Amino acid sequence: MAKKTPGKSSKKKWSQDVTDHSDAMDLEGGVFKQRGAKKIADSLKRSAERSERRKASPFQSAMSMLNFYINRAGKQLSESRLATLTRAKNELRKDFGKSPKR
Repeated sequence: MAKKTPGKSSKKKWSQDVTDHSDAMDLEGGVFKQRGAKKIADSLKRSAERSERRKASPFQSAMSMLNFYINRAGKQLSESRLATLTRAKNELRKDFGKSPKR
């Protein structure tokens, strides 16, 4: 039996699997593909508030998922996409009544 060599495979990466099937909350389909920062933040907020499996507050869960996506996508994000996701963080803070970072 031949050993599999590490590298690309037909399976999704583990980070995509976490995004699709988070143990903390169920995300709405295509949440991170939306164009508007407000839409992304609102979707994450809804998902976090509906979840009965999360261990942290809705704000912490939503922000953690957004940070996870940004960190995992890393260098593959365009500057404009990263800017939108960064704005989504500030929108999320506003949605939960936290003071936005500058």
